[in-house]
Amino acid sequence: MNQPPHLTIEVTDDGSATLFVPALDEHYHSVKGALTEAEHIYRDCAFLHRAQNSVGERLCLLEVGFGTGLNACVTAMIADERHPVHYVSLEKYPVDGATLTALRYDSLLDEALLRAIHEAPWDEPVPITPYFTLEKKQADYLSDPLPASVDVVYFDAFAPEKQPEMWTPDAFRRLVAVMNEGAVLTTYCAKGEVRRLLASLGLTMERIPGPIGGKREILRGTL
Repeated sequence: MNQPPHLTIEVTDDGSATLFVPALDEHYHSVKGALTEAEHIYRDCAFLHRAQNSVGERLCLLEVGFGTGLNACVTAMIADERHPVHYVSLEKYPVDGATLTALRYDSLLDEALLRAIHEAPWDEPVPITPYFTLEKKQADYLSDPLPASVDVVYFDAFAPEKQPEMWTPDAFRRLVAVMNEGAVLTTYCAKGEVRRLLASLGLTMERIPGPIGGKREILRGTL
């Protein structure tokens, strides 16, 4: 895609909304539940899984695909003195404010926190709370510099069949190169070829249960 995509809003099975990209025939989140996906696949299986081994240590989290900010908000809601985080999120095509408002996430999440996340300026670190610093970067994951010393990765790109360039060996090599030892990566994609590729780059891969009512399995890798 060379231009920001045309987007429509759809409600998923858990009552939370997601965006649909007609040009790709692809949703930003699982149609089984956008909020459920954000909480289970990313917050719980990646951030909290990694944070349990480093209580009180500020972790650097890299998200590939800021999208609607849902992953950022559910993570910010649990960031505290035990689980502080510097959250760096890459997004090539930021969603406009009117569309974000129309998703009505304020009825499901901390409204003030959500507003602060959406209104935070791009390309600079912003302390949203004492324990959650957000750095939204309008950047191309495939070519722009990645942050160094990453402890957690939310790999939330569109599916391999929709954006195959995001899932290549070279793309993942760039990512693994900035991950610390012990860093954890999760993705909704459970394809064997993705699991084998990440394993070949040094990650210990697990198939773990997906969200209730959603995908049967997801992938988690530890470097």
